[in-house]
Amino acid sequence: MISSGFLLASIIPLLCAAAPTPNSSLKPSPKPQPQPLNITTITGNAHNESALECWSVADLVVSATPGTQGALVASLAEPKALSFINIPAKFDGGLHNAPAVQWVYFTSGKAVITLPTLPDKAVVKGGANGLILAADIPAVSKQGHTTVYPSREPTVAVVMPLAGNKVPEHTVLHSGACTAHEQDISV
Repeated sequence: MISSGFLLASIIPLLCAAAPTPNSSLKPSPKPQPQPLNITTITGNAHNESALECWSVADLVVSATPGTQGALVASLAEPKALSFINIPAKFDGGLHNAPAVQWVYFTSGKAVITLPTLPDKAVVKGGANGLILAADIPAVSKQGHTTVYPSREPTVAVVMPLAGNKVPEHTVLHSGACTAHEQDISV
């Protein structure tokens, strides 16, 4: 069971962190500054079609929790479950709706999301900026979206449906996918 204190953003650095090499040394990082967490979201529009939007979903703040103290962390809507998915190389997920409003965090590989009725496209690379929100459930989108995974290696994703299919509080920054600059969480 996942507690109400679950901090999704605190697991992202753990999933993406590279082990230090024997020749590397640990140096203090510059103090991170609070900033927004912006993510590409697949949602529905007024015509009951899937659409891409760039949302600001939380503020990344400096953690005071032991083990991550001094790192940036964001408290996100609590998931009701957690799934680990290993998607084969060159996989075509086909046209589909999101089965639930869900966080999808791509830890590796690449996902290309297209829409059947709009020219928008999102290319999501696994890693630090691999978090999206899939919210185009059948209640808000007739057809959904298409996802293909063109990498030569498998794409790994962690999927976390949100309780009650509730979209988290957010600010819509603009239509279309977020740019790399908007999603840059480097310190």
